Amino acid sequence: MKLTMLFKASFAALLLTTALASASAVAETSVWKVSKGDDYVYIGGTVHLLPESAFPLPDEFGKAYADTDTLVLEAKVPAATDTELQAAMLKAMSYNDNRSLSKVLSPEVYKQVSDYFAPYGVQLHQLDAYKPGFIMIQMLALEIMKAQMDGEGVDSHFDKLAQSDGKAQLYLETVESQINLLANMGEGYEDAFMKMNLEQVSDFKQYFSAMIDAWRVGDMVELDKLAVEPARQMDPELYQALYVKRNQNWLPQIEKMFGNANKELVLVGGGHLAGEHSLLALLQQAGYKLEQLSL
Repeated sequence: MKLTMLFKASFAALLLTTALASASAVAETSVWKVSKGDDYVYIGGTVHLLPESAFPLPDEFGKAYADTDTLVLEAKVPAATDTELQAAMLKAMSYNDNRSLSKVLSPEVYKQVSDYFAPYGVQLHQLDAYKPGFIMIQMLALEIMKAQMDGEGVDSHFDKLAQSDGKAQLYLETVESQINLLANMGEGYEDAFMKMNLEQVSDFKQYFSAMIDAWRVGDMVELDKLAVEPARQMDPELYQALYVKRNQNWLPQIEKMFGNANKELVLVGGGHLAGEHSLLALLQQAGYKLEQLSL
Protein backbone atom coordinates (compact mmCIF):
# COMPACT_ATOMS: atom_id res chain seq x y z
CA MET A 1 0.00 0.00 0.00
CA LYS A 2 1.33 3.40 -0.92
CA LEU A 3 2.04 5.76 1.96
CA THR A 4 -0.24 8.45 0.49
CA MET A 5 -3.16 6.02 0.52
CA LEU A 6 -2.41 5.24 4.14
CA PHE A 7 -2.47 8.94 5.03
CA LYS A 8 -5.86 9.30 3.34
CA ALA A 9 -7.27 6.36 5.25
CA SER A 10 -5.86 7.64 8.51
CA PHE A 11 -7.65 10.95 8.07
CA ALA A 12 -10.94 9.04 8.03
CA ALA A 13 -9.83 6.96 11.02
CA LEU A 14 -9.23 10.18 12.94
CA LEU A 15 -13.02 10.40 13.32
CA LEU A 16 -13.17 7.13 15.21
CA THR A 17 -11.89 7.82 18.18
CA THR A 18 -13.56 7.56 20.30
CA ALA A 19 -21.49 -6.56 22.77
CA LEU A 20 -24.32 -8.84 22.11
CA ALA A 21 -27.51 -7.32 20.81
CA SER A 22 -30.51 -7.73 23.07
CA ALA A 23 -33.16 -10.14 21.89
CA SER A 24 -35.90 -8.45 23.91
CA ALA A 25 -39.01 -7.11 22.17
CA VAL A 26 -38.40 -3.57 23.43
CA ALA A 27 -34.88 -2.40 22.66
CA GLU A 28 -33.27 0.60 24.25
CA THR A 29 -31.12 2.98 22.25
CA SER A 30 -28.06 5.16 22.82
CA VAL A 31 -30.25 8.28 23.01
CA TRP A 32 -31.20 9.98 26.27
CA LYS A 33 -33.61 12.77 27.10
CA VAL A 34 -31.97 14.91 29.78
CA SER A 35 -34.52 17.06 31.60
CA LYS A 36 -34.62 19.93 34.05
CA GLY A 37 -38.24 20.71 34.82
CA ASP A 38 -40.04 21.08 31.49
CA ASP A 39 -36.84 21.86 29.61
CA TYR A 40 -34.80 19.12 27.98
CA VAL A 41 -31.81 18.29 25.79
CA TYR A 42 -31.26 15.08 23.84
CA ILE A 43 -27.87 13.37 24.15
CA GLY A 44 -26.96 10.57 21.78
CA GLY A 45 -23.97 8.26 21.89
CA THR A 46 -22.38 7.66 18.51
CA VAL A 47 -19.94 5.47 16.65
CA HIS A 48 -17.74 7.75 14.55
CA LEU A 49 -17.36 5.22 11.73
CA LEU A 50 -20.03 2.68 10.82
CA PRO A 51 -20.19 0.05 8.09
CA GLU A 52 -23.03 0.46 5.61
CA SER A 53 -24.76 -2.57 7.14
CA ALA A 54 -25.32 -0.59 10.37
CA PHE A 55 -27.80 1.70 8.60
CA PRO A 56 -30.57 2.65 9.00
CA LEU A 57 -29.89 4.05 12.45
CA PRO A 58 -32.27 3.39 15.35
CA ASP A 59 -35.39 5.53 14.86
CA GLU A 60 -34.88 7.45 18.11
CA PHE A 61 -31.89 9.27 16.61
CA GLY A 62 -34.07 10.60 13.81
CA LYS A 63 -36.90 11.50 16.17
CA ALA A 64 -34.55 13.42 18.46
CA TYR A 65 -33.07 15.22 15.47
CA ALA A 66 -36.53 16.20 14.19
CA ASP A 67 -37.53 17.51 17.65
CA THR A 68 -34.56 19.87 17.97
CA ASP A 69 -33.40 23.17 16.54
CA THR A 70 -29.63 22.75 16.93
CA LEU A 71 -27.22 19.88 16.31
CA VAL A 72 -24.24 19.81 18.68
CA LEU A 73 -21.22 17.67 17.77
CA GLU A 74 -17.89 17.03 19.50
CA ALA A 75 -16.15 19.01 16.78
CA LYS A 76 -16.69 20.11 13.21
CA VAL A 77 -16.62 17.09 10.91
CA PRO A 78 -13.55 17.57 8.67
CA ALA A 79 -13.96 17.19 4.95
CA ALA A 80 -11.85 14.48 3.33
CA THR A 81 -10.64 17.15 0.90
CA ASP A 82 -9.45 19.52 3.66
CA THR A 83 -5.75 19.48 2.79
CA GLU A 84 -5.02 22.29 5.26
CA LEU A 85 -6.30 20.22 8.15
CA GLN A 86 -4.47 17.14 6.90
CA ALA A 87 -1.25 19.16 6.89
CA ALA A 88 -1.98 20.38 10.43
CA MET A 89 -2.55 16.79 11.56
CA LEU A 90 0.73 15.61 10.06
CA LYS A 91 2.61 18.52 11.61
CA ALA A 92 1.16 17.97 15.09
CA MET A 93 1.91 14.27 14.92
CA SER A 94 5.48 14.68 13.70
CA TYR A 95 8.55 15.01 15.92
CA ASN A 96 10.11 18.47 15.69
CA ASP A 97 13.17 17.69 17.81
CA ASN A 98 15.88 15.05 17.64
CA ARG A 99 13.47 12.24 18.51
CA SER A 100 12.00 9.68 16.12
CA LEU A 101 9.89 6.56 16.40
CA SER A 102 12.95 4.31 16.25
CA LYS A 103 14.52 6.27 19.12
CA VAL A 104 11.54 6.32 21.50
CA LEU A 105 10.68 2.65 21.01
CA SER A 106 12.84 -0.19 22.22
CA PRO A 107 14.31 -2.40 19.47
CA GLU A 108 11.96 -5.22 20.53
CA VAL A 109 8.77 -3.17 20.25
CA TYR A 110 9.96 -1.38 17.11
CA LYS A 111 10.38 -4.79 15.45
CA GLN A 112 6.90 -5.86 16.56
CA VAL A 113 5.39 -2.73 15.03
CA SER A 114 7.50 -3.19 11.90
CA ASP A 115 6.29 -6.78 11.57
CA TYR A 116 2.69 -5.57 11.84
CA PHE A 117 3.04 -3.17 8.89
CA ALA A 118 5.13 -5.44 6.66
CA PRO A 119 2.22 -7.48 5.18
CA TYR A 120 0.65 -4.20 4.01
CA GLY A 121 3.76 -3.21 2.10
CA VAL A 122 4.56 -0.37 4.51
CA GLN A 123 8.13 -0.05 5.72
CA LEU A 124 8.16 1.38 9.22
CA HIS A 125 11.14 3.60 8.48
CA GLN A 126 8.79 5.58 6.22
CA LEU A 127 6.90 6.56 9.38
CA ASP A 128 9.93 7.14 11.58
CA ALA A 129 9.30 10.88 11.87
CA TYR A 130 5.83 10.36 13.36
CA LYS A 131 4.67 9.94 16.95
CA PRO A 132 3.04 6.79 18.37
CA GLY A 133 -0.40 8.42 18.23
CA PHE A 134 -0.10 8.72 14.48
CA ILE A 135 1.14 5.13 14.18
CA MET A 136 -1.91 4.02 16.16
CA ILE A 137 -4.19 5.84 13.68
CA GLN A 138 -2.47 4.08 10.75
CA MET A 139 -3.07 0.72 12.41
CA LEU A 140 -6.72 1.59 12.99
CA ALA A 141 -7.14 2.70 9.38
CA LEU A 142 -5.65 -0.55 8.09
CA GLU A 143 -7.82 -2.69 10.36
CA ILE A 144 -10.98 -0.83 9.33
CA MET A 145 -10.19 -1.37 5.65
CA LYS A 146 -9.22 -5.01 6.18
CA ALA A 147 -12.46 -5.69 8.06
CA GLN A 148 -14.43 -3.83 5.34
CA MET A 149 -16.10 -1.79 8.06
CA ASP A 150 -15.32 1.69 6.82
CA GLY A 151 -18.26 3.96 6.13
CA GLU A 152 -20.16 7.01 7.31
CA GLY A 153 -20.41 7.61 11.04
CA VAL A 154 -23.41 8.82 13.03
CA ASP A 155 -21.80 12.25 13.41
CA SER A 156 -21.10 12.76 9.72
CA HIS A 157 -24.57 11.43 8.82
CA PHE A 158 -26.31 14.08 10.89
CA ASP A 159 -23.77 16.74 9.96
CA LYS A 160 -24.73 16.31 6.31
CA LEU A 161 -28.42 16.23 7.20
CA ALA A 162 -28.15 19.44 9.24
CA GLN A 163 -26.32 21.19 6.41
CA SER A 164 -29.00 20.10 3.96
CA ASP A 165 -31.80 21.22 6.31
CA GLY A 166 -30.11 24.49 7.24
CA LYS A 167 -30.16 23.48 10.90
CA ALA A 168 -27.86 25.36 13.29
CA GLN A 169 -24.74 23.54 14.52
CA LEU A 170 -22.54 23.99 17.58
CA TYR A 171 -19.34 22.22 18.66
CA LEU A 172 -18.02 21.20 22.07
CA GLU A 173 -14.37 21.46 21.05
CA THR A 174 -12.15 22.09 18.05
CA VAL A 175 -10.73 19.58 15.60
CA GLU A 176 -7.30 20.99 16.46
CA SER A 177 -7.77 20.03 20.12
CA GLN A 178 -8.67 16.49 19.06
CA ILE A 179 -5.57 16.29 16.86
CA ASN A 180 -3.38 17.48 19.74
CA LEU A 181 -4.94 14.88 22.02
CA LEU A 182 -4.08 12.13 19.56
CA ALA A 183 -0.62 13.56 18.94
CA ASN A 184 0.26 13.32 22.63
CA MET A 185 -0.94 9.75 23.12
CA GLY A 186 1.79 7.52 24.50
CA GLU A 187 4.08 10.42 25.39
CA GLY A 188 6.62 9.12 27.88
CA TYR A 189 5.44 5.49 27.78
CA GLU A 190 5.76 4.73 24.09
CA ASP A 191 6.60 1.02 24.41
CA ALA A 192 3.58 0.25 26.61
CA PHE A 193 1.30 2.31 24.38
CA MET A 194 2.32 0.54 21.18
CA LYS A 195 2.17 -2.91 22.79
CA MET A 196 -1.37 -2.15 23.96
CA ASN A 197 -2.41 -1.16 20.45
CA LEU A 198 -0.80 -4.23 18.89
CA GLU A 199 -2.81 -6.35 21.29
CA GLN A 200 -6.08 -4.54 20.55
CA VAL A 201 -5.83 -4.81 16.75
CA SER A 202 -5.21 -8.55 16.94
CA ASP A 203 -8.99 -9.17 17.01
CA PHE A 204 -10.22 -5.83 15.71
CA LYS A 205 -13.18 -6.99 13.62
CA GLN A 206 -14.72 -8.98 16.45
CA TYR A 207 -14.04 -6.16 18.91
CA PHE A 208 -15.47 -3.43 16.67
CA SER A 209 -18.55 -5.52 15.82
CA ALA A 210 -19.19 -6.04 19.52
CA MET A 211 -18.91 -2.30 20.15
CA ILE A 212 -21.43 -1.55 17.39
CA ASP A 213 -23.85 -4.12 18.80
CA ALA A 214 -23.59 -2.68 22.30
CA TRP A 215 -24.01 0.86 21.00
CA ARG A 216 -27.04 -0.01 18.89
CA VAL A 217 -29.07 -1.28 21.86
CA GLY A 218 -27.77 1.32 24.32
CA ASP A 219 -25.93 -1.24 26.45
CA MET A 220 -23.67 1.16 28.35
CA VAL A 221 -22.49 -1.57 30.73
CA GLU A 222 -21.10 -3.55 27.81
CA LEU A 223 -19.74 -0.44 26.13
CA ASP A 224 -17.96 0.49 29.35
CA LYS A 225 -16.48 -3.02 29.48
CA LEU A 226 -15.34 -2.89 25.84
CA ALA A 227 -14.17 0.69 25.32
CA VAL A 228 -13.79 2.62 28.55
CA GLU A 229 -12.58 0.24 31.25
CA PRO A 230 -9.69 -1.19 29.16
CA ALA A 231 -8.33 2.35 28.71
CA ARG A 232 -8.75 3.00 32.41
CA GLN A 233 -6.91 -0.18 33.38
CA MET A 234 -4.16 -0.22 30.75
CA ASP A 235 -3.55 3.48 30.23
CA PRO A 236 -4.81 5.70 33.10
CA GLU A 237 -3.24 8.82 31.56
CA LEU A 238 -5.08 8.26 28.29
CA TYR A 239 -8.30 7.54 30.17
CA GLN A 240 -8.06 10.86 31.99
CA ALA A 241 -7.29 12.82 28.83
CA LEU A 242 -9.68 11.04 26.48
CA TYR A 243 -12.70 10.62 28.74
CA VAL A 244 -12.60 12.24 32.18
CA LYS A 245 -11.28 15.72 31.35
CA ARG A 246 -13.29 16.07 28.16
CA ASN A 247 -16.52 15.01 29.87
CA GLN A 248 -15.85 17.57 32.59
CA ASN A 249 -15.20 20.25 29.97
CA TRP A 250 -18.42 19.43 28.12
CA LEU A 251 -20.69 19.44 31.17
CA PRO A 252 -20.94 23.24 31.65
CA GLN A 253 -21.47 23.71 27.92
CA ILE A 254 -24.44 21.35 28.00
CA GLU A 255 -25.83 22.97 31.14
CA LYS A 256 -25.90 26.31 29.31
CA MET A 257 -28.29 24.76 26.78
CA PHE A 258 -31.03 24.72 29.39
CA GLY A 259 -33.14 27.82 29.82
CA ASN A 260 -32.90 29.05 26.23
CA ALA A 261 -35.51 29.03 23.50
CA ASN A 262 -33.82 26.28 21.49
CA LYS A 263 -33.82 22.52 21.72
CA GLU A 264 -30.52 20.71 21.14
CA LEU A 265 -29.41 17.25 20.10
CA VAL A 266 -25.90 16.58 21.41
CA LEU A 267 -23.97 13.75 19.76
CA VAL A 268 -20.77 12.43 21.35
CA GLY A 269 -18.83 9.18 21.08
CA GLY A 270 -20.64 6.35 22.86
CA GLY A 271 -17.75 5.81 25.27
CA HIS A 272 -18.40 9.24 26.78
CA LEU A 273 -21.78 7.99 28.02
CA ALA A 274 -20.46 4.83 29.68
CA GLY A 275 -18.79 4.32 33.05
CA GLU A 276 -18.69 6.11 36.37
CA HIS A 277 -17.06 9.27 34.98
CA SER A 278 -19.36 9.50 31.97
CA LEU A 279 -21.18 12.59 30.81
CA LEU A 280 -24.47 10.97 31.85
CA ALA A 281 -23.12 10.30 35.35
CA LEU A 282 -22.01 13.92 35.66
CA LEU A 283 -25.42 15.18 34.56
CA GLN A 284 -27.20 12.89 36.99
CA GLN A 285 -24.95 14.04 39.82
CA ALA A 286 -25.81 17.63 38.88
CA GLY A 287 -29.51 16.90 39.42
CA TYR A 288 -30.77 16.35 35.89
CA LYS A 289 -33.33 13.67 35.08
CA LEU A 290 -32.17 11.03 32.58
CA GLU A 291 -34.50 8.97 30.40
CA GLN A 292 -33.06 6.37 28.04
CA LEU A 293 -35.23 6.24 24.95
CA SER A 294 -36.59 2.95 23.65
CA LEU A 295 -37.73 1.86 20.23
